[in-house]
Amino acid sequence: MTRIPTEPGTTEDRPAEDDTPMSPPASSPRNALDAYFKVSARGSTLANELRGGLTTFMAMAYIVLLNPILLGGADKTGFKLDHSQLTTATALAAAVTTILMGVIGNVPLALAAGLSVSGAVSAIVVPNTTWPQAMGLCIVYGLLIVLLVVSGLRQKIMDGIPLPLKHAITIGIGLFVALIGLVKAGFVHHGPDPYGPPVSLGPKGELVGWPVLIFAVTLLAIFVLLARKVRGAILIGIAGGTALAFVVNAVVDLPEHTWASSIPEWPGSPVAAPDFGLFGKVDLFGAFGSQGMGAISASVAVFTLVLAGFFDAMATIIGVGTEAGLADKQGRMPGLSKALFIDGAGGAVGGLAGASGQTVFVESATGVGDGARTGLASTVTGALFALMLFFSPLAGIVPVEVASAALVVIGSMMMSQARHIDWSDREIAIPAFLTCVLMPFTYNITAGVAAGVISYVTIKAGTGKWREPGVLMWILTAVFVVYFALTPVKSWLGAH
Repeated sequence: MTRIPTEPGTTEDRPAEDDTPMSPPASSPRNALDAYFKVSARGSTLANELRGGLTTFMAMAYIVLLNPILLGGADKTGFKLDHSQLTTATALAAAVTTILMGVIGNVPLALAAGLSVSGAVSAIVVPNTTWPQAMGLCIVYGLLIVLLVVSGLRQKIMDGIPLPLKHAITIGIGLFVALIGLVKAGFVHHGPDPYGPPVSLGPKGELVGWPVLIFAVTLLAIFVLLARKVRGAILIGIAGGTALAFVVNAVVDLPEHTWASSIPEWPGSPVAAPDFGLFGKVDLFGAFGSQGMGAISASVAVFTLVLAGFFDAMATIIGVGTEAGLADKQGRMPGLSKALFIDGAGGAVGGLAGASGQTVFVESATGVGDGARTGLASTVTGALFALMLFFSPLAGIVPVEVASAALVVIGSMMMSQARHIDWSDREIAIPAFLTCVLMPFTYNITAGVAAGVISYVTIKAGTGKWREPGVLMWILTAVFVVYFALTPVKSWLGAH
């Protein structure tokens, strides 16, 4: 064990960066790149990192297409954003934040416009503000998270969560990732009858169309490759599934609406000039004034964005970090504060670029599943996002249905954390269960974390062990109670 600094003025016993418990014995660095990123020290290779970075990019490249669609609605003035500007902003922010995470944080975590954050910005903020005001709120929420990191509170919160709940968060993230993949592939659908089951197999209780067949073939192929211990199984599966999709689309001549979003065909021109028209278009505090949402509504919106950005990223970092073998036996990650700082700064970077807040993506787990263990993989992913500034038409070359197969595979891998939870102990099994199931059932990572924390503290208090959770867990419980009661709280504040 090595005594290393955590927050200013404190130290803590935890494994050094080259002493992660799940990595093979460290070997001497082979070159400067190896030494800087600690590739050999973490039991990885340059090939693993390059492949892992490419795999992560292929799994999350859809965000370059999806985020502009999500944010493309009209603002308060009726102004609608240019699609090419949103595409450029999305790729730029993802490239900058992911490279920073790789070079400074040295962890295999990629960032891009968070769908939970972009969804909140699109639904709550943009219709009630101008676009510069909306991006100003993104910067405000990002700076608030940075403040929590600098103060040491964010890491204390992560370290204060009981280890079994951290394992449950990893499992819940895995189930959530798998459900995202199944839904995006069209394998699981919203139930057609409002009074019937909420979800169904395919659109009407049966699988329909070539794309979902390609998803199933890709998924089974990756599982077979993994079972045979083939290196690069996920990347090989994605490449093979994309090739199959190209062939099927060309031979069968499927209509465009058959595919979820990206169509597997070669674009007319793979090159497109970036349009930086949204960069720097920010009104930092305008949303709090009478020309924006007003002080109360804007404050509630910032609170919502902070919760979404804070706890979604926290859960993802715990889950992916554990899967990568970067966590110690207490579930803590060396160098965590750097990763948390960059993730928090992602909100501000995204607001400045005009792409909404950036956060760690669960798709980072695909690169980890393909061998990534260091920030070199993130640097590769970020560089590929930078290339998308000039080759944005290529972002749609991998169909969503193919990339979704990788998400389901990673979800299955993350389920292995269930072995670390004592399911016979009701005091932890119940909070762990709620954490696991509510992430996919509510389609909301924060809701799962909140339910687990509240139930854990409540059960401990109910059994006379109210001191055991600690002060931070009690504070978190109060915050999450407000989170679940946000609508009545907002109405009460408005009335006063």
